[in-house]
Amino acid sequence: MLRLAVATAAETLERITAPLAERGIEAVHVTTEERAIALADPPADFAGFDAGFVYPPRLLEGAVADRLLGVPWVNDRAAVLASRNKAEALLRLAAAGLPSPETVLVSDPADAATRRAAYERVGPSVVVKPNSSTQGVGVARADDLDSFLGLTDYLDLVHDFRATADKSFLVQPFLPDAVDYRVMVVDGTYAGAVERRLPAAARAEGRWKHNVHSEATAEGVDLPADLRALAEEAADALGVPFCGVDLLVSGGRAVVAETAARPTVDDATKYEPDFYDRLAALVEATAGRGR
Repeated sequence: MLRLAVATAAETLERITAPLAERGIEAVHVTTEERAIALADPPADFAGFDAGFVYPPRLLEGAVADRLLGVPWVNDRAAVLASRNKAEALLRLAAAGLPSPETVLVSDPADAATRRAAYERVGPSVVVKPNSSTQGVGVARADDLDSFLGLTDYLDLVHDFRATADKSFLVQPFLPDAVDYRVMVVDGTYAGAVERRLPAAARAEGRWKHNVHSEATAEGVDLPADLRALAEEAADALGVPFCGVDLLVSGGRAVVAETAARPTVDDATKYEPDFYDRLAALVEATAGRGR
């Protein structure tokens, strides 16, 4: 049986283990962080793998794990970096002629005039998000200039801390009526999609984030052909084999809002019937590159 190293023990590992085992692939969690590793005497749990799933989330510890494992990754370090830097990813999408939201990158420290200009270009209602965060962490909304400047004042305080690695954030328009899709693309081809929605009670409270980690639900949908093609083109532009593509559709226009090189795998019923067959084939092809 082919052995697949999985660097994160979360929902995805739980969901892919049995379906991949049915297809001759053993998915095994390998701990790459919060442990001690003697470099001259590597732990035995790094041995015996044929491929890795997604490059580890902490890049420095990940580089050590990568060397110890000695296997190719389905989504390697380059794929993870292509998606993690949101601004760079948006530029790559634009270079491929793909639509994305109006975006201003602000690198701190930035004075009030610079931040005001960013707001006025995008506003009046904007979303502010860290350039490299995931799962909606740190994303906030401002509906007027004073709120925006106050919010970015707090970011200045965070970025003033010397150890803060990413001192940049994005300013994008808030689209209140947008339909939010997370599309899965496997090896360049559409593999299923979910629509992320907030419960009615949450909307009544004024909440607006659609991230599943913010209590939104993900309902499987039959995505139109044009949106399937857009997601495939986005994954291709970034060179990410196993890619989550976030689409926002508002006023009849679709944009690629974000991409994920470490997408959470949802219930199989929300994907195409051959989702796991194709995922297994991608893993096997990846392992073949290392043999």
